[in-house]
Amino acid sequence: MDFRVENKIGVPAPSDALWDVLSDLEGWSAWNPVFVEARGTLGFGATLSLVERIEGVGERRVQARLGDWVPYSKLVWAEKRGWQFTSTRYVLIDEIAAGSCIVTTGEIYGGMRGESHYMKHRRALRRACEAMNEALRDQVAPPGPERFQQQG
Repeated sequence: MDFRVENKIGVPAPSDALWDVLSDLEGWSAWNPVFVEARGTLGFGATLSLVERIEGVGERRVQARLGDWVPYSKLVWAEKRGWQFTSTRYVLIDEIAAGSCIVTTGEIYGGMRGESHYMKHRRALRRACEAMNEALRDQVAPPGPERFQQQG
């Protein structure tokens, strides 16, 4: 059985602005509170080297494989975290109107050890998804009155 944690957020920005930030893996350290280091290139099966920092869980080095990516739409990577433990991370961008998107950030845990990790840390993992989404939103649409105005 798989266990999923995710967060959705509205972002008043076009999908290309979000994708520019997401696809710049080396630039994640400037805005991403969860993946404080990232290296790699976008390509099917490419290796990603990340440093993940989640409050209440700790910091760890991640070697993952890029599983799927569609420009302006999704970025998915997976890792085998040991015996009976896999995880798949994803960021999905859904442009619902010109200049307005829903971003979903999440992770799916598989295997018996994945279930145990999820059950032990689910609140911290949920907060991490939320923090990453808010930081991404703030990177492309900084806080201020103009962020909350209706777009015509």
